Amino acid sequence: MSSSPSLICCSMSLGLLSLLLLLFSACYTAPTYATDCDPADRAALLRVKAQLGDPAQLSSWLPSTNCCAWDPAVFCNAAGRVTGLALYALPDVSARVPPALGDLAALEILQVDSVPGLAGPVPASFANLTRLLDLDIDGTSISGPIPGCLLAAAVNLRTLVIANSKLAGPIPSSLAALPGLRYLDLSGNMLSGAIPPELLHGSSRFLILSNNRLTGEIPGDYGDGDVDTIDLSHNQLTGDPSSFLFGITKPAVKIDLSWNQLEFDLTEVRFPHHLRFLDLSHNRVRGRVAKSLMDVRLEHFDVSYNELCGELPAGRFMSMHGAECYAHNKCLCGTPLPPCN
Repeated sequence: MSSSPSLICCSMSLGLLSLLLLLFSACYTAPTYATDCDPADRAALLRVKAQLGDPAQLSSWLPSTNCCAWDPAVFCNAAGRVTGLALYALPDVSARVPPALGDLAALEILQVDSVPGLAGPVPASFANLTRLLDLDIDGTSISGPIPGCLLAAAVNLRTLVIANSKLAGPIPSSLAALPGLRYLDLSGNMLSGAIPPELLHGSSRFLILSNNRLTGEIPGDYGDGDVDTIDLSHNQLTGDPSSFLFGITKPAVKIDLSWNQLEFDLTEVRFPHHLRFLDLSHNRVRGRVAKSLMDVRLEHFDVSYNELCGELPAGRFMSMHGAECYAHNKCLCGTPLPPCN
C-alpha cells in the first residue's frame, strides 16, 4: 500500500484512527513495488498475529503474500518497509501487548483501537520504535505506568494517545522533553498526581487528560501558546486557573474543566470570541455569570452545580442557552430562569 502521510490533529469529532484511514484511502494510490515487503517486517507482523492469538480479522496475513497488501491497515513506504499499522475492532482478542510490535523498526504510525482484551503493560521492546511519530491506543485494557522506554526512544513523537485503558501512576515530567509533542490524550485511565508543566509544544496543541484521578493546580503555562483544546474534566483539580486559561486573545476552541474542585470568581472573566465549548460545571465557581459570554457563540455551555449568584446577562448569544446550563447554583435569576425579585 502507499507510504505514510503526516497525521493531522483535528478538533472535530473525526477520530485519529478514522482520519488516518481516510487520508490513506482518499489521497493515496498504492504503487506497484518491484520487490516484496521487507522480510524482517513480514516476520515481525506474523509474530504480532501469533501473539494476538491468530484472530480471524488478520486471516489475510499469510507468509507467502506481500505484507504491504495485508488488511487491516498495513502501510509501507516505497522500499517495502512497514511505516504504518492500524489494528482495530478485534473484540475476540485476549492477549498481552505483542512485544513483536517493537520489531517494526521503521514504524512511524501505530494505532490500536477497540481491542478491549489487549492487556498488560507496554512492552520494553517499544524502545526500538525510534522513528515513531504518532501513537494512538484507545479502548484497551493496557495497564501499568506510561511507558518510559518509549518516551526515551521516540524523541520525534508528536501524537501520544493512550486513552480509555487502565494506565496508573503519575504523568512523567519527561514528556516535556519531547520537542514535537502537540497532541496528548491520556483520558479515561487511572492516572494520579499533579499535571506536569510544559508537556506540549508547537502549534494547535491538544491536552486531554479527562476521567483520571489527577490532583493539584493546573500549571500556568497551559494558558500560553497555541492551545486548541484543554479537557481536564472529571479529576480532582484545585486552584484558580481563570487568570491564565481565559482571555479575549486566547486561541482555545474547547475548554472543559467540569467535575473538579476549582474555585474562582467568574464575574470579570473575559472569553475569546472563537471559543465554542465551555464547561465549568460541578466546581466551586462563584460570582456572577460573566457579561463577556454575550459575545461568544458557544455550541456547548454549562456552568451548573456551582456557587453563582445574580441576574444572568441577556442579549446576543445568551439566548442559545437553556435553564439546564445554570441549574443548581446559589441564587441565579433572569431569563431563562425565573425573574429576579
